[in-house]
Amino acid sequence: QVWRADHPERAALLDRLREQKLPEGWTDSLPVFDADPKGIATRKASGDVLTALAPVLPELWGGSADLAGSNNTTMEGEPSFVPEGKQTGEFPGNPYGRTLHFGIREHAMGAILNGIALQSLTRPYGGTFLIFSDYMRPAVRLAALMKLPVTYVWTHDSIGLGEDGPTHQPVEQLAALRAIPGLDVVRPADANETSVCWRTVLEHHDRPAGLALTRQPLPVLERGADSCAPASGAARGGYVLADSRGETPDVILVGTGSEVHIALEARELLAADGVDARVVSMPCREWFADQPDAYQDEVLPPGVRARVSVEAAVAQGWRDVVGDAGRMVSLEHFGASAAYQRLYEEFGITPRAVAEAARDSIRAAAGPVRPGGERPGATPTGGGTGDAG
Repeated sequence: QVWRADHPERAALLDRLREQKLPEGWTDSLPVFDADPKGIATRKASGDVLTALAPVLPELWGGSADLAGSNNTTMEGEPSFVPEGKQTGEFPGNPYGRTLHFGIREHAMGAILNGIALQSLTRPYGGTFLIFSDYMRPAVRLAALMKLPVTYVWTHDSIGLGEDGPTHQPVEQLAALRAIPGLDVVRPADANETSVCWRTVLEHHDRPAGLALTRQPLPVLERGADSCAPASGAARGGYVLADSRGETPDVILVGTGSEVHIALEARELLAADGVDARVVSMPCREWFADQPDAYQDEVLPPGVRARVSVEAAVAQGWRDVVGDAGRMVSLEHFGASAAYQRLYEEFGITPRAVAEAARDSIRAAAGPVRPGGERPGATPTGGGTGDAG
């Protein structure tokens, strides 16, 4: 009681953390990004979010496995966590610093984050390239098993990283991470979705989450009555980003992350041919699955069986979303070293490919059912279109 009387602000903070509450009005600090066709990488937007939250969430701290400059995990102006007398000119800090330097050891970083979450009331995060999530997978699995509120900042999340080549380009990692029960895999489509997704992650206190973020800039989408829906819909895991002109769409295009703008461009190509398409942004399939059935059916009406998913990764797992008549524009092989724009074109992850897959799905949805429930046209169409389960 004496300590509480002498330190009322610290006592209030301790009580808030014990109650797993966030401070009143904290979301007012989240950045809102202006529409910009040139765009911003979602890793950069994530860094802006962290810096904006630093003054209002003292419990938030973290760093990177020696990739802070690339992961954008440093909260601007925050000192390093180092012992007394060990700070350097490059890394000024103290034992109360909030910037962690894990070193090139992703598994150890994951284990350290688990230890922090188990033994404190704070919210730790750690960053590396998405491809290196393989090194930390055992620790990530344990975080999910123990329901720890750990956040992973996984950047360079696709062939969009470009010239570093196939050794660094994730292909199977998103599907593998989604297979871990209790882990939220979050892949925002633009800077404003990134801000909303960070908010939603921090509002959960009983599960880990991984943010899959881009190296390349993504357009910051125009939001409003005559354009895309508000980014707040990302908090539900999936939402109607751009609706069909008519009451019922001819086809639904579902994208994540850097492929959402490809789906939007495909929608315009289809409209020119008289095909009415809805675009759904689905940054987190786990959050979407947690929504009431009525909401899920509102976003993905069961009566609309023509559906296409587009994601620059293996298609495994997307059959549950697109259904038996659906098509999946995906990447079923390793990448290559080239400019990311060329890679998307060469591998067939383009608006044209999505539009063609949509037409194929419409034909399949209208065709007769074969024995066993299969419909005509249920094989891959080539290029970047996969038909894995």
